[in-house]
Amino acid sequence: MIETAQKDLTHEAAAAVLANNSVRDLRTLRVDRTNNKLQLSGSVRSFYHKQLAQEAVRVVAAGLTVVNRVDVAS
Repeated sequence: MIETAQKDLTHEAAAAVLANNSVRDLRTLRVDRTNNKLQLSGSVRSFYHKQLAQEAVRVVAAGLTVVNRVDVAS
C-alpha cells in the first residue's frame, strides 16, 4: 500500500511539473506510470522542448526510468 501511494505521488508530481511549466507546449503533455517507468507522450514544437520536458520530469522521477515518447511537430 505504501508503494502504491509512492507511485501515485511520483506520477502526480511529474504531471504537476509539466502542468505548471512556463513553456506552454509542456503543459499539454501526458505522463503515464507503469511498473518502474514514467512515460511522456504528446507533441511539442522543438527538440529542445522535448528534452526540457524529460529533464523537468526526471527531477521528480524518484529513481524511475523516464521514457520520452514526445513527438516533435514539424
